[in-house]
Amino acid sequence: MNEELPLWRSILFVPANVDRFIDGAAGRGADAYILDLEDSVPMAGKASAREGLQDAVRRLDQAGVDVLVRINRPWRLALRDVEAAVSAGVCALALPKTPDPGHVCAMAEIIDELEMERGLVNGHTRLIVMIETPGAYFQAREIAAAHPRVMAMTLGQEDFSLETGMLPEPEGLFTPALQVMLAARAAGVVPLGFVGSIAEYSDEEKFRGMIRQARRLGFAGSFCIHPLQVRVLNEEMMPSEAEVSEAGEIVAAYEQAKAEGRGSVEHRGKMLDEPIVQRASRLLAQHGGLKDRH
Repeated sequence: MNEELPLWRSILFVPANVDRFIDGAAGRGADAYILDLEDSVPMAGKASAREGLQDAVRRLDQAGVDVLVRINRPWRLALRDVEAAVSAGVCALALPKTPDPGHVCAMAEIIDELEMERGLVNGHTRLIVMIETPGAYFQAREIAAAHPRVMAMTLGQEDFSLETGMLPEPEGLFTPALQVMLAARAAGVVPLGFVGSIAEYSDEEKFRGMIRQARRLGFAGSFCIHPLQVRVLNEEMMPSEAEVSEAGEIVAAYEQAKAEGRGSVEHRGKMLDEPIVQRASRLLAQHGGLKDRH
């Protein structure tokens, strides 16, 4: 995966129109914060939320956190949102209900122009694509690979369930979530998400179980809507001390065997092959990138 991609275990949604949430957001401990212009903001409040967006960005940016913005999907709203969002303080935009690769490319072209006009480095504003319809689901790999600005992809559990007529339960969401994860991996972008409903946060142990499963399945982090989810994501997406210790032993054993000219390596009764060693190396790199965070 691209080394320039961020290590975001938790990305907390913050309504862009509620000052008390904006002011308190940076203390919630998330790896990144996404100012929401879409579902969190009623239609009557979208214009004022958009007008106040850069002030909200400034307040979060001053706290030293990564700031993203989720825009609206209808084109007339989306264009106004992008105009308001593209700035030095916003590192990425989330595109809800992404329909196809062409939509991603059109958005990227608009962002190209805005970055040039505003003196930003081309490519500053990355994209997170959200798969939320059956039509997009069957184009997930093409959407993820549509443009170099795309840095991550996720299945929008609630909207996808609505559009397909299913309930947002693990039984129905398992295959779509896993396929979107695989499409993201195939395109070399960050797979975000988990199997289940983002709206369920009151049962901490249930949510913790879903995040543990998500990590085992290959997801790297997730959007979330509540501070409890932030804490669980940060804990469960972080390699444990036992995992780090074992990974270090695996890499050391492999390096020692190579130095001694041995072609086979045994560690704790298990033969080590290249995928096992690479997995251990990646885990150590992930831990190194996250260990100084809250």
